[in-house]
Amino acid sequence: MVIRKKIILSPTQVLVIGYLVVITIGTLLLSLPFATVKGADTTLMDALFTATSATAVTGLIVVNTASHWTFFGKIVIMLLIQIGGFGFMTTSTLVMLVLRKKISLKERLIIQEELNTENLTGIIRLVRYVVFLTLGLEALGAILLFLRFLPIMPPGQAVFFSIFHAVSAFNNAGFDLFGNSLEGFTTDWYIVLVITGLFIIGGIGFTVIAEIYSCRRFKHFSLHTKVVLTISLLLIVLGTLVIFGLEYNNPETLGDLNLSGKIAAAYFQGVTPRTAGFNTIPIGKMTKASQFFIIILMFIGASSGSTGGGVKTTTVGTLLLVVWALIKKRDDVVVFQRRLSYMTIFKALSVVMISILIIFTVTMVLAVTEKFAFLDIFFETVSAFGTVGLSTGITGKLSSIGQLFIIVTMFIGRVGPMTLAIAIGEQRQKTFIRFPEEKLMIG
Repeated sequence: MVIRKKIILSPTQVLVIGYLVVITIGTLLLSLPFATVKGADTTLMDALFTATSATAVTGLIVVNTASHWTFFGKIVIMLLIQIGGFGFMTTSTLVMLVLRKKISLKERLIIQEELNTENLTGIIRLVRYVVFLTLGLEALGAILLFLRFLPIMPPGQAVFFSIFHAVSAFNNAGFDLFGNSLEGFTTDWYIVLVITGLFIIGGIGFTVIAEIYSCRRFKHFSLHTKVVLTISLLLIVLGTLVIFGLEYNNPETLGDLNLSGKIAAAYFQGVTPRTAGFNTIPIGKMTKASQFFIIILMFIGASSGSTGGGVKTTTVGTLLLVVWALIKKRDDVVVFQRRLSYMTIFKALSVVMISILIIFTVTMVLAVTEKFAFLDIFFETVSAFGTVGLSTGITGKLSSIGQLFIIVTMFIGRVGPMTLAIAIGEQRQKTFIRFPEEKLMIG
């Protein structure tokens, strides 16, 4: 008699496997002959890299999206971006809702894990909200972009370009159909404001957007929303000012632009590193100081529960508050008259440490396998981990080993370092044993 042991997967494990399945299907579709234009060749690595980058809403590419893929290939990429932005389980739930199938408790738990929400109550209502909000804002963005694209291209092309870039922008993907990102619109305030508006809204998180819509007054917001909005605004202002100052006299970027153009370019490039991936000035021609500053912004990333990556604004905010509390010799970490739990602090520390370990490991490996400048390699790694998509121009020149490590890094960045660690780790029962406390010298 054969006894078969049933394999029970945790919600985090289901999420990880789900994303792997989506990437696999995307790779197979992009490998089809009619996904590539005539005269071009798509290797399995090209298809895998592109599918991972799209699903992870990153935007790093090894082949030119505009010229390499057919209309079918571009549709596949756009759908992968949409699934990656929604999330695997949110997309699955949407399909089940359309088919009028019942959502089980386990499926609700997986959705809760994916959307990073604390409350299980109303989770299906939140999914509906996420879907309608996303599609609504993407439609609005597409209409606004269409009005700008129509005078410069045929109507049919303008429609597709508008939809593709609206989806790519809101989901913080960074894929474009122009071939050089948005460098042709450096001083175009209309495009700058529409695109940044889409990826800023997509980057603050669905729960924050819902709360803004329902409450509308800052003092009534939850602590999470207050912290997200405060840090996001600070980073937008700081990013713009720093890029403006560092690139002001650089003839390769802002140097030859008028004041309005300089502000537009600095604003766009100061905001986009937090996982958007579009650029209006060539990254490889920016000063080393600017590139290093962008690395910091890419590491921070967007906010929890959003379409963006990085360690998240709330994580960085928590650690800064911990440092401030230590300087002030306070026992509690307090912000907006609320005390942060020790578990929140532990999670923030864990996310940052795991992220640093991953980035350092991949950077060190690429420094051995590739022949590029160290800053370019470091930039590429952080861009992949933060699911940003900005590059100094080395992505397509990486070796197969280098591309494989970037693929893994993008995947980790999308599912989240903590999620992946928990999915791999063994679940243990909670212990009630507490050991004696002893001090350890720090610093």
